[in-house]
Amino acid sequence: MSPPLDVFPEWRGRDLDGILESCLGLLEDIRFPTVERWRASGGRVVGHFQVYFPEEIAHAAGMFPLKIRGAPIEAPQADSRFGSYLCSIVKTSLELALSRRVGLDLFVTHPICDAARNLAGVWGRNVDYPCEILYLPQNAASPHAATYLRGEYDRLRRTLEDIAGRGISNLDLARSIGVYNERRSLLRDLEALKRETPWLVQAHEAYALVAVGGLVPVEEHNALLHAALPLLRARAARPQDRIRVVFEGGFCEQPPLDLIRAIGRSCYIVDDDLMIGMRWILGDVAAGPDPLLDLASAYLDRSSYSPVQHDPRKPKEEMLLRRADASGARAVIVAAAKMCEPGLEEQVAYVAALDGARVPYFVTEFEENMTTFEQLEIQLETFVENLLFD
Repeated sequence: MSPPLDVFPEWRGRDLDGILESCLGLLEDIRFPTVERWRASGGRVVGHFQVYFPEEIAHAAGMFPLKIRGAPIEAPQADSRFGSYLCSIVKTSLELALSRRVGLDLFVTHPICDAARNLAGVWGRNVDYPCEILYLPQNAASPHAATYLRGEYDRLRRTLEDIAGRGISNLDLARSIGVYNERRSLLRDLEALKRETPWLVQAHEAYALVAVGGLVPVEEHNALLHAALPLLRARAARPQDRIRVVFEGGFCEQPPLDLIRAIGRSCYIVDDDLMIGMRWILGDVAAGPDPLLDLASAYLDRSSYSPVQHDPRKPKEEMLLRRADASGARAVIVAAAKMCEPGLEEQVAYVAALDGARVPYFVTEFEENMTTFEQLEIQLETFVENLLFD
């Protein structure tokens, strides 16, 4: 059985500002107090690297699936194990393990890029718990992709059973899928709120409400969203003179909160790919007699798009244009993490598509440990003013 819930009690019983303050505080706390509390109760933790991971399987084993997404820290130990030309998130994620800031029972990464694929090997040589690669399909459009991915999920299930010391039945999986369907529904409600009435939830607040879900058990995240959404809808706020934008480029390494705040001072972010793994599956998963196959099919056929998944059925440039049109965005912020090969390559294709569709765009780069944003904010304000007064 999993330990008692409530590893994140700080938000409970507070008003909206207090809930948001608690979430923002947890996101910036590099001590990972929720993990410490879970482990102190005897629970086991599965750390998984960006972008997508089938958390339902770990949840069905009574384990805590923790999203490993780097941290705003220096990485002296990780720097000695990786070259200087890699993205920041790979190094700071490894530093969390090397510096004992976060304790895990299993680490799982994915071959989404060369750096992420090699992370498991480097990580595994420096810790005393197992590290694995979950091989997501390279050809998502293959008629055999779902069967192949179901096999990978079953391999993951057997690994988790060994670590948890218990079996994972199809009934366990179906129950977990139901809990995660509830979260998917709540996150869709939050997305609708920021798309339809973005003045009711600031960009960094919406981000915090999503991202905190990677740091707490799903049941607690659901409870938090159930409490926060009605309070946001009842907020006394009026529209301001800001343009509606889509933020594209936050699929893996995450921009600093202060960068999101800076964008929010002149723009409404009405759609984005920040923490896209938590919103990868676009609808509910119907758990039938084979829940692993249901999860695999949902990943492939009812999902979003990303530079790290190659699927000819979902041309990314066209998907971005659809995202901008559906959200009523006036412009797109095309961002990329520094040294992120998939993100920087896709940035070129996105810009060409936006030029062709005559959609205004603003191009920028970021790094998770950036601390100064004045120049970016000035450039963005100039971009916005040109649109407002054109």
